[in-house]
Amino acid sequence: MRSASKIRGLTTQQKRELWDRWKRGQSLSEIGRALGKHAGSISGMLAIHGGIAPARRSRSARVLSSTEREEISRGLSAGLTFSRIAEVISRSISTVCREVHRNGGRNAYRASKADQRAWLQSKRPKKCLLAMNEALRLIVSSKLGLDWSPEQVAGWLKRKFPDNTSMHVSHETIYRSLFIQARGVLKKELVKRLRSRRGMRRSRQKSTEEKEIRTSISEAVSIRSRPKSVEDRAVPGHWEGDLISGSNNSHIATLVERQSRFTMLVHVDGKDSISVVSALCREVGQLPEGLKKSLTWDRGGELGNHKAFTVSTDMQVYFCDPQSPWQRGSNENTNRLLRQYFPKKTDLSGYSQGQLYAVAMQLNERPRKTLGYMTPAEKLESIFALTG
Repeated sequence: MRSASKIRGLTTQQKRELWDRWKRGQSLSEIGRALGKHAGSISGMLAIHGGIAPARRSRSARVLSSTEREEISRGLSAGLTFSRIAEVISRSISTVCREVHRNGGRNAYRASKADQRAWLQSKRPKKCLLAMNEALRLIVSSKLGLDWSPEQVAGWLKRKFPDNTSMHVSHETIYRSLFIQARGVLKKELVKRLRSRRGMRRSRQKSTEEKEIRTSISEAVSIRSRPKSVEDRAVPGHWEGDLISGSNNSHIATLVERQSRFTMLVHVDGKDSISVVSALCREVGQLPEGLKKSLTWDRGGELGNHKAFTVSTDMQVYFCDPQSPWQRGSNENTNRLLRQYFPKKTDLSGYSQGQLYAVAMQLNERPRKTLGYMTPAEKLESIFALTG
């Protein structure tokens, strides 16, 4: 018959194995099979800590060790005085006196019980920074409510209060306060404001397979032919673009300026090349001449009519290599941000161009780490100020 302790939960060794496997990116099912538990049980255990492995407890060098308690027990059995026992273990007499008296006195003292009692009593949860600083907690909550990421909030606070360290907090502390609900510091609803919408931390080693997309684009100019001035982001006016897709075969075109990370969202009536190119020409045509230099696009056939786009806007179009989304990394990162506003399986056809302007404005007013926590709007404004 299985022991009650094993039925209720996991042993200390099994818990360590659980967290080690979770850090390696194993799935709930894989971990469950290895530990003989249902995947749902593993999920519940991880959720308690928000997917963040709890720190392994250790004894402070200042407290009595189990070996020292054994020496105290032996000394008491031999009839030694507290003074002599203190000399043997190199501790003060008061330390020995308190230890013995709090654990039953000379006649009842047992080393193992005293050690177990001390270990249990030493587990005292400490309040985190956001729990102790109400002003900081309110600011963090308000910014998260505006769909800012914890990293953006942390960076903005350092920029906003450079000389007031009491208003600084690391993004890791914010994540822990969101994921570890036992802290009760930030409202659970704010987790839904995160870009990933996940309720717990996941391993960075977890990977997903990219779908292979093969398209044939007439006279496509490879990204390898793109000038080096585009690569180093030294000159404004070079853009990256792609489509994000929703349900019912609906799409939105996204454009990101490489230097400022300024984003444009474009309503398209369909994924066919004529619809996409005409919509891009309409919106890009409203840009100042200094911001119309080139466009780097994915391998999608929706820009098969790229020559018409170049004729209309005077912007050269470059195409990424197959299965190489990182070659337009700014656009990829922005598209992930946009999933906060347009979750997968959302029908995107219902959004008017005016509504897309509003979403783009909100995104362009969020600080970015890569810009020193300036917003894309501020960065673009500073570029125009420098160029006159």
